Amino acid sequence: MDDLQRFKETYITECFELLEDMEEKLLGLDQNNPDKEELNAIFRCAHSIKGGSGAFGLNRITSFTHILEELLDAMREGDLAPTREVTDALLSSVDIVRQMIVAAQSGAEAAAGIENEVAEHLRSVLGSESNVCEQKSKTDESENDEISIFSIQFKPKEDMLISGNEPLLIINELKSLGELQCEINTDNLPDIEKLNPEKCYVSWSFSLETEKTLEDIREVFEFVEDECELIIEKIAGFAKEIPKAIENTSNKPQLVKENNTDDAAKTAPVVTSIRVDIDKVDRLVNMVGELVITQAMIAAQSSDISFEEHPKLVQGITTLSQHTRELQEAVMAVRMQPVKSVFSRMPRIVRDLSTQLKKDIRLEMIGEATELDRTVIEQLSDPLTHMIRNSVDHGIDIPANRVAAGKPAQGVIKLSAEHAGGKILLKISDDGRGINREKVLQKAKDKGLVSSDAELSDHEIDNLIFMPGFSTAEVVSDISGRGVGMDVVKRNIESLGGTINIINKPGEGSAFLVSLPLTLAILDGMIVRVGKEKYIIPIGSIIETMRPKNDEVRKIADANDLINVRGDFISILYLHKVFRIAGAEKNPSKALVVLVENGMDKFGLVVDELIGQQQVVIKSLEENSDAVPGISAATILGDGKVALILDISKLQELTPVVEEVERENVA
Repeated sequence: MDDLQRFKETYITECFELLEDMEEKLLGLDQNNPDKEELNAIFRCAHSIKGGSGAFGLNRITSFTHILEELLDAMREGDLAPTREVTDALLSSVDIVRQMIVAAQSGAEAAAGIENEVAEHLRSVLGSESNVCEQKSKTDESENDEISIFSIQFKPKEDMLISGNEPLLIINELKSLGELQCEINTDNLPDIEKLNPEKCYVSWSFSLETEKTLEDIREVFEFVEDECELIIEKIAGFAKEIPKAIENTSNKPQLVKENNTDDAAKTAPVVTSIRVDIDKVDRLVNMVGELVITQAMIAAQSSDISFEEHPKLVQGITTLSQHTRELQEAVMAVRMQPVKSVFSRMPRIVRDLSTQLKKDIRLEMIGEATELDRTVIEQLSDPLTHMIRNSVDHGIDIPANRVAAGKPAQGVIKLSAEHAGGKILLKISDDGRGINREKVLQKAKDKGLVSSDAELSDHEIDNLIFMPGFSTAEVVSDISGRGVGMDVVKRNIESLGGTINIINKPGEGSAFLVSLPLTLAILDGMIVRVGKEKYIIPIGSIIETMRPKNDEVRKIADANDLINVRGDFISILYLHKVFRIAGAEKNPSKALVVLVENGMDKFGLVVDELIGQQQVVIKSLEENSDAVPGISAATILGDGKVALILDISKLQELTPVVEEVERENVA
């Protein structure tokens, strides 16, 4: 990959971040009393996108964002209020720029004319039927009938290259503005053996003959204004004296102050972060994973070594284990990102849908700084979006109906995230109507999802919405009612090793509770033996382990065995039956029962032995074998053998969950 392509990728990444920031700030603007700093920040986002687009030949982005700047500048000057119409126009502009950036990312051109309608709308919002930008351009031309000549002194700070800025790109951009003459100052260039290729030792003096304004020239240096010493002077009526002017100005100490270099270095912003290609991070994580497996093998093979006989060896193995764990934690921390990257998309969704459905809804977000593995975050967007849309469409009612029910006209949706017990807990709640259980049950019966004479508990009725093809929507629309919904959400959450549950209070509201692992790369697990096979049970799913007495085990015809746990009867599942393992203990009172939970449900797994707790590296099975019910992945143990990781949610589907069992029915 050449340098230009690398810089373009950096620019595109920054554009996506700027667009997200811009969208977030637009949605948070106070229409009656907008914060001037927020308006300036929004303007800078658009200006930065425009400033970089020209350097990479993205002329359509340059032209469109120039129009966008006009509207934002009018807002900054107080000539235009951020009304709903104005904000809608700006949000539509963000969507258009994002589409053009996506096209640029793939090296393609965005569909022809996609920006025309929105651009025209921006002009109409400004209150002019003609092209505002053309008018301004003509005004600028009338003000600059004569060609101006500028003297430019550009001295980058030594560390400017570290931030990814390339002086040659800036020079190329200057050349596009007019006739450019250039002199380079190499006085600070060190000897070749002391040369650091990541530092910039040279400065430039330019003479630019152009029709552009001083502001246009300053835009070229937009990205590096804090990383250089820059002086731009307009020279009027001295066209024939330019060489002399350059010679004279290049020696002026006030233009490039050599004696202030140390002071500038002291006040220069310290670079505290760098951009790293995600593939490099993933390779690093995989290598550390292999290191963890190797370390576990060494520990297993050396477990019989006597400290008295080989103290240094045992101490070295112990230190290796400690350092390996610290290295693993440090590398995994690199993959962690705040959930804000997903949460920040939700306000726009709520705003657009509530407008479409004529509802008044406020979205409250808590815990946006909570960190989660990048891989999990990438796959969380779709299910989270669907749950938010579900709350807007099915949960919150129109204002008139809410007022009639004694509620405020404005509905509230809350989205929160927090860490708890090595997991991340997400909660999506609303103060709407809740789930109408009678309607849900009847709909399920009509669709043949349950028998007509079925008697279900409230918990079972609520969970019917997770069945494939289920929907209570009366009308199929682009919002809901297509029968592809909460079952897909549940499947996506479970594919991430998570669980989803419902809290339903009819008439008061409902909530989705989602529990997810912090990472998909490693797992804290309990190694268990069934027959001669070893399995891994995720520690986060284990409640307790017990060996039941004979009189605590009950059997029910056509159902799983039950055990009495302090008065509660819980289904148990024999792993040797599920996986057809010979030589396993079949009597629960002689084996062990590991009680596990999947959301709000509990059941037991019958195993022969607990071997011990261990942090394992997760290895996917998808590339090497077909899906196995009850198995989520695999790992390599310290003895070099493969152990399968149990999928608790899938195992539960093999286990009828008994919520209420009367004692006389199991006596």
